Amino acid sequence: EPAEEADYSLDWHFPICINKLVSAAVFFVTDRPKLAENYTEDTWLKLRDAVGAIQNSTSIKYNLEELYQAVENLCSYKVSPTLYKQLRQVCEDHVQAQIHQFREYPLCSLDNLSFLKRMNRCWQDHCRQTIMIRSIFLFLDRTYVLQNSLLPSIWDTGLELFRSHIVSDSAVQKRTVDGILEQIELERNGETVDRSLLRSLLGMLSDLQVYKDSFEERFLIETNRLYAAEGQRLMQERDVPEYLHHVARRLDEENDRIVSYLDQSTQKPLISCVEKQLLGEHMTAILQKGLSTLLDENRVTELAVLYQLFSKVKGGLSTLLQFWRDYIKSFGGEIVCTPEKDKDMVQELLDFKDKMDNVAQSCFARNEGFINAMKEAFEAFINKRPNKPAEFIAKYVDSKLRAGNKEATEEELERILDKIMIIFRFIHGKDVFEAFYKKDLAKRLLVGKSASVDAEKSMLSKLKHECGAAFTSKHHDPIQTGTCNIYKHINVLLNYMQNQSEPSNIELTVNILTMGYWPSYTPMEVHLPPEMVKLQEVFKLFYLGKHSGRKLQWQPTLGHAVLKAEFKEGKKELQVSLFQTLVLLMFNEGEEFSIEEIRTATGIEEGELRRTLQSLACGKARVLNKNPRGKDVEDGDRFNFNNDFKHKLFRIKINQIQMKETVEEQVSTTERVFQDRQYQIDAAVVRIMKMRKTLSHNLLVSELYNQLKFPVKPGDLKKRIESLIDRDYMERDKETPNQYHYVA
Repeated sequence: EPAEEADYSLDWHFPICINKLVSAAVFFVTDRPKLAENYTEDTWLKLRDAVGAIQNSTSIKYNLEELYQAVENLCSYKVSPTLYKQLRQVCEDHVQAQIHQFREYPLCSLDNLSFLKRMNRCWQDHCRQTIMIRSIFLFLDRTYVLQNSLLPSIWDTGLELFRSHIVSDSAVQKRTVDGILEQIELERNGETVDRSLLRSLLGMLSDLQVYKDSFEERFLIETNRLYAAEGQRLMQERDVPEYLHHVARRLDEENDRIVSYLDQSTQKPLISCVEKQLLGEHMTAILQKGLSTLLDENRVTELAVLYQLFSKVKGGLSTLLQFWRDYIKSFGGEIVCTPEKDKDMVQELLDFKDKMDNVAQSCFARNEGFINAMKEAFEAFINKRPNKPAEFIAKYVDSKLRAGNKEATEEELERILDKIMIIFRFIHGKDVFEAFYKKDLAKRLLVGKSASVDAEKSMLSKLKHECGAAFTSKHHDPIQTGTCNIYKHINVLLNYMQNQSEPSNIELTVNILTMGYWPSYTPMEVHLPPEMVKLQEVFKLFYLGKHSGRKLQWQPTLGHAVLKAEFKEGKKELQVSLFQTLVLLMFNEGEEFSIEEIRTATGIEEGELRRTLQSLACGKARVLNKNPRGKDVEDGDRFNFNNDFKHKLFRIKINQIQMKETVEEQVSTTERVFQDRQYQIDAAVVRIMKMRKTLSHNLLVSELYNQLKFPVKPGDLKKRIESLIDRDYMERDKETPNQYHYVA
């Protein structure tokens, strides 16, 4: 019985085609099995008609469910091979007929987009048709085809036919790929393209397994060509920050294309190509052209982009690391080796270190390699100029620990000292720092200029932690032992002086300094008033009576006093140095004196006297008048007591004008350091030879470099060895001059 004719006008929109496939029909088969031969022939004819209707997108008048049953019946009649072969032939004939529409398409490049759309439409139709045919012949696909491993499934057959007859056609394939590449190039140039079309066509090439050979190779070649030219052009036209942002944007765009329509397998070669042409080929040029500028201007955003981009390129970070190290050495070397910058050297070093630390932390992702390279570079450039950085660091510490330094609170001062210790670690000649630091520390303590004993102890604690207890053992005495015991004889001394026949109305305080723990000072002979001389003699008798075998040497340059003075405004107390005291006491004996008269009476050295008079007559607290007026003291000037002096405070501190450290003093301190180094070298040589008894010259020098904590040249070591040989501490081997023996 014929089935009721059904009109299936198929809507071929892809998302709903599957639902329609399962309800479509090709032909009708009776429920009762018929074994006649003409049944098979008739059934195949109807099936072929149905397949043709599907392929031509016309209405199907048969019930698909019944046709599916008919296919199952044919398979059970053992005609599956014939059915599969005939179905393949029908599909192949149809696909072959489709190629003509592409071969005859106009070759004008303006029609490439419409060509791509026609190709996409053909591919989508073919997929829908193959899915529907497979649904009807599903029983054949699941039984006969599945049991024969050499036969492709109905879906794979459809892909194979489309690939072999359409996509593999050289002209069609070339034009399809050309069109796709053209659309991608337009998008790279900023134009808008149909990404869904590209996604569908590239998916087609991938499904047909020709994506890599037909498209990817050409795509990467074109990409390589495009970005090679673009990199060359933009490196000439743009500055480095702008170029880096352009590269980052290009990489984001290519990654977006991979997500949108390219196959995932293209990601690695595509990104590598972009990175190579825009970065890898220009790494050295980028760094030479822009790294110094970025670092000088502290462009942290661009530096972070630079690090991120270079981290993606082979050898990028190592190249960046080398340029980073070279920049630090160059910039820091200019700070250290330029004498004009000596005054601000330490502050500039601290600022530079903070800046580089910030770059390493925020831009270079705290990369351990970059941090270590920075430390190596600092150590290299800071020791290019021997001794001077150590000297200036000691002076910088002195300026921060002096009383009157209002720049920082205690917390800020502690942070500054911590930063100074970071710079201090890079110095090789730490003994130079020790010499200047020791001298400045003693001066701060003796003249009462130290801002805080706690700050002094904190600095010593940092030095002890950095260099060991031996480094700071001599410095603790002035702060701890010295300041605690410096007045230990005072009460006994007062009782002693009160028992003298002629008690004095002057209160005397004596600071007793142990030589060796304190720096040595050049004694200066001055003319003290008789009262002071008498007190000196009394104290000398008292002290030497308590400690036999000791010697006292007075240091008037370090003394200070409090004077009581009367002015018209009333009584005041003046806190002054001993030199200022000697000058002011002269005005108890006369009204006016010339500079020559004052020098003769006091015995103060001329330069020191001029600074003393300048502090008393030209400073803020002018207790003396100078004629003629002026800021400097000249030879013909005369001085008189300023009876009209006024000040809101009762006790007034008149600061002595400090003489800057002379070149001779600096040279003297440096020479003492070098002399100490010679002693240390001698001691190290004797210590090594005493332990080893016999040693070659090279091994001895190697051992010395391991033990000595300051930089030393091989020539200096050789001189010290020769000196020890001359003094019979060691001797050369008679047969091997390069061998030494210890002499017990």
